[in-house]
Amino acid sequence: MPAVRILFVGDVVGKPGRRILAERLPGLRRAHRPDVVVVNGENAAGGAGLTPPTARELFGLGVDVLTLGNHAWDKRELATSIDEFPHLVRPLNFPPGTPGQGWLALPLHGGGFLGVVNAMGRVFSGVHLDCPFRGVQEALEELGRRTRLILVDFHGEATSEKTAMGWFLDGRVTAVLGTHTHVQTADAQVLPQGTAYMTDVGMTGPWVSCLGVDPHVIVERFLTQMPHRFDVAEGPCQLNAALIEADPASGRALAITPICLREPLAGADEGTGRP
Repeated sequence: MPAVRILFVGDVVGKPGRRILAERLPGLRRAHRPDVVVVNGENAAGGAGLTPPTARELFGLGVDVLTLGNHAWDKRELATSIDEFPHLVRPLNFPPGTPGQGWLALPLHGGGFLGVVNAMGRVFSGVHLDCPFRGVQEALEELGRRTRLILVDFHGEATSEKTAMGWFLDGRVTAVLGTHTHVQTADAQVLPQGTAYMTDVGMTGPWVSCLGVDPHVIVERFLTQMPHRFDVAEGPCQLNAALIEADPASGRALAITPICLREPLAGADEGTGRP
């Protein structure tokens, strides 16, 4: 059986992130021929949260699954409409009774399923959450009956917690990919038992920014310790992603390739941003 290719795109930030995703996704499809495209969309609407129209816009680009994170309910209208989107998942370790689903089994065109799990870290989160480790383990008990191909989006702040999740799931899932901190890490690897791992895939949005936000706003907040509106930055954007190749029979990852596409500054080389 041919390898299954999964393209995972890091946190899409606001309208600029949606724009570059729309512009670059067709080229990524031609270059890498992914079977599935999974996108973290928790910052896609105005830089924090997701609205139903924004979700429809992203699915309209050919995105197969959207994942969320700590900003899941920043746009309150999603809480009452999330069940309208069968391919949208939110962190599974939110309290019982929270709207939506924490995992799904996506049918693949060539047959079989890809399990997609969304979980959120507790370290430095400031949110009362159930244990993500036990939550993912419970999800695997259900998903494991249907497929060996399973991708986990672990949305967390602490690198230690993300790394621990990678080792906890090594050999049990196809990939553990970190999101939330918006900085692509240089540790993409296939762990010894066959799980692709990356501490953070990065973000898709303005790269002349502070994690997608106007840098002047963030600097001023640090200097004054006063609250400021977090406006999404303008200017050239980047698209951060990871491409996973996996054996559908065993579920083991064969390779993980980080992707970083950057629009250049005026007079700079595309891809580097440097003059």
